[in-house]
Amino acid sequence: DNKKRDRVASGRENMDFMNSFEERSSYPEVILCKFGEVILKGNNRQNFESGLVKELRRRASPYGNFKIYFKQSTIYVEPQNDECDMEGMYAAAKKVFGIVAVNRAAVCEKNMDAIKKCAAEYLPLKLSGKRTFKVDAKRSDKKFPLTSPEISKEIGGVIHSATRGIKVDVKNPDVIVTVEVRDKNVFIHGNQIKGAGGMPVGSAGRVALLVSGGIDSPVAGWMMSKRGLQLNAIHFAAPPYTSKRAEMKVRDLVSIVAKYSGRINFAVVNFTEIQEAIKEHCPEELFTIIMRRLMMKIAVRLAEKDNCGALVTGESLGQVASQTLGALACTDAAVNMPVFRPCIGMDKDEIITISRAIGAFETSILPYEDCCTVFTPKHPRTRPTLKLIEEAEGAFDFSEMIDRAIENVKYEFVD
Repeated sequence: DNKKRDRVASGRENMDFMNSFEERSSYPEVILCKFGEVILKGNNRQNFESGLVKELRRRASPYGNFKIYFKQSTIYVEPQNDECDMEGMYAAAKKVFGIVAVNRAAVCEKNMDAIKKCAAEYLPLKLSGKRTFKVDAKRSDKKFPLTSPEISKEIGGVIHSATRGIKVDVKNPDVIVTVEVRDKNVFIHGNQIKGAGGMPVGSAGRVALLVSGGIDSPVAGWMMSKRGLQLNAIHFAAPPYTSKRAEMKVRDLVSIVAKYSGRINFAVVNFTEIQEAIKEHCPEELFTIIMRRLMMKIAVRLAEKDNCGALVTGESLGQVASQTLGALACTDAAVNMPVFRPCIGMDKDEIITISRAIGAFETSILPYEDCCTVFTPKHPRTRPTLKLIEEAEGAFDFSEMIDRAIENVKYEFVD
């Protein structure tokens, strides 16, 4: 009977604790960002780590005053006052390429009494609604008196007592509680949340992304940025055939990608004069391929001005007539730098899945025209030869129009 009364009282205390958690919890929080591939970088590793810290500091500026530094394969994001927006910073950190896991963690002193108290006070909210857990202790300070298994056992007992109805499951738990014993402090948190992964933006160089108003090109930019490439973006507009709203749609898509890639230099090229000349002087069945070649020629010149080492497009093999093997070969022959096509082997469903995941899909399907749909031929040639294309393109001198288009490019930085 005494044991039953104790369990009932313990249950009431736990419910009271849960109801008053916000008032009672006094432990400061930090955001812990874990590295991915960066840890494999040998002698160059510090450059990658410094790049990640720099990018996180840039992302932190709208959310308050944070101290950001790296140590032991982890970047620490510490709020310096109560005005810091931890929710905003946490969301921003999850979109930084190069970081594979992000956690909000409580900070406590490095002794078992403090760790137990913190676990009992901080963790029940993290475990609310969960049925099973396990504790994984990581003791980088080997002088700490308890071993990692001993810490796990002690904290597991605390959680079991403080949180009603939850059980230990070491094989397939709903939540893995991690206790990290570091040099000066101990950090306690629940499940690791997946970060953006990949490599730090800028660590692999700079490229120019040809971005339309469709689904594919924002996904292509996101994919290449994930591999460490800094993006410039180039959009071809054709007023009055394309509207200002269509241009703003593309800008919005660039802004969505920039949430992951960081600031993007966005260039808008007026392509109207060139498209009208293509319509007047070139065979209709070749309109699209010649248009793509002239776009690529302009893009290369803009890319070279900004020290970009390659172009990026959203083309997927066979998706439309201008994306057949022969058409792509004719397009590439117009430029003298690499063209990356990360979507080339993907089907539309795979591309849409990524588009939805990065938040671009709903904007991409807004029904505003882009210049690629202007003067679309009824029967485009799907198996062109380079000789045929070069003869058709060479029948008219586009060079002065290309120069004018480049001279009148509109630039802006998009975050």
